[in-house]
Amino acid sequence: MTYIWAHRGASAYAPENTLPAFGLAIAQGAEGVEFDVQLSADNEVVVIHDETLDRTTDGSGFVKDHDLNALKRLNANAGRSGATARIPTLAEVLDLFAPTAMHINIELKTSIVGYPGIEKLVLEQVAAFGLAERVVLSSFNHYTLHRLQLLGAGAEIAALFTDPLYQPWKYAKDIGATAIHPDVSHVTSRAFVAASHAAGIKVRPWVADTAADLGRMISWGVDALFTDVPDIALAVKAEHLG
Repeated sequence: MTYIWAHRGASAYAPENTLPAFGLAIAQGAEGVEFDVQLSADNEVVVIHDETLDRTTDGSGFVKDHDLNALKRLNANAGRSGATARIPTLAEVLDLFAPTAMHINIELKTSIVGYPGIEKLVLEQVAAFGLAERVVLSSFNHYTLHRLQLLGAGAEIAALFTDPLYQPWKYAKDIGATAIHPDVSHVTSRAFVAASHAAGIKVRPWVADTAADLGRMISWGVDALFTDVPDIALAVKAEHLG
């Protein structure tokens, strides 16, 4: 069974990583959600993808250089004319998803800015909402994954990567991850998925938006896929199950 996880919410239809996009993902029936977290200047965990504000808000500069009050004043509409949205905190997003049954993938954005202490802060908030069993923690920075393990993360750990890796399921086991999140172009065959599963590693590719990618990943049995169009992905999944 392949689960459909909304990438930054239903981000094809609403500003990415905002409450409107997350609410739409819930309304469309997505089975999981993915979003990114960073730290404000006053050490608040905020949900935003880029390390800088310029692309997705009407602000500029690094996220790390603005306190939460300043970030909250920005319009995070990702350039969508007429749309208004705010940068949410992790707590606001977890509060939205807590009543649902959805899986929650929190990506820690620590590859460019290190954000010392972010791992502990994220784990504390996940625990406060009692969501460890539904949460997946991922990062392109695999030192972050190691720090999460040292802190006793009860949530699942997943390794993100952009470059093609040889037998990435072996690497994942070596670093203590239980899942790999590769670019969809690097999931090259049904055998890739089967080998990962044989090693006890889940496969969740990103980002599958086209009918071809969606159909191929679902037919190969990936555990979940990240998509900007959860409504379309669910329809493709229904066709394959039907």
